[in-house]
Amino acid sequence: MPVRAAEAEWKGSLQEGSGTMRFGSGAFEGQYSFGSRFEEGVGTNPEELIGAAHAGCFSMALSGALTRAGHPPTRVHTTAKVHIEKGDAGFSITRIELKTEGEVPGIDEDTFRKEAEGAKVGCPVSKALTGTEITLDAKLL
Repeated sequence: MPVRAAEAEWKGSLQEGSGTMRFGSGAFEGQYSFGSRFEEGVGTNPEELIGAAHAGCFSMALSGALTRAGHPPTRVHTTAKVHIEKGDAGFSITRIELKTEGEVPGIDEDTFRKEAEGAKVGCPVSKALTGTEITLDAKLL
């Protein structure tokens, strides 16, 4: 199986510095800063990238599960909201809210939600985030 890589570089102090994150494939490169991570500043942040990874992984896992169940989807669209909060031990990702919508011919709402719950637990990114609360709102279109 392939090994995926990414890299980041940070220059300067925590609050005044800035950095760049990039995918090993070259498909993405983005600037980040204290402001883009802990405030509403311009740029990306690690949590946004985790959200994109989780939404992408979950969408693929749900598509695979639906296909194996005999209901290949026309479309699965997922958003992930990643919550970072400061506690006594510092900052932590405390919760990820997945919201998915699927266009799936010939399936009922209960079956869709069952497959979505299975994908939430089974996708590799969810597994990597064990210990973080992951909620799911699944809706059939």
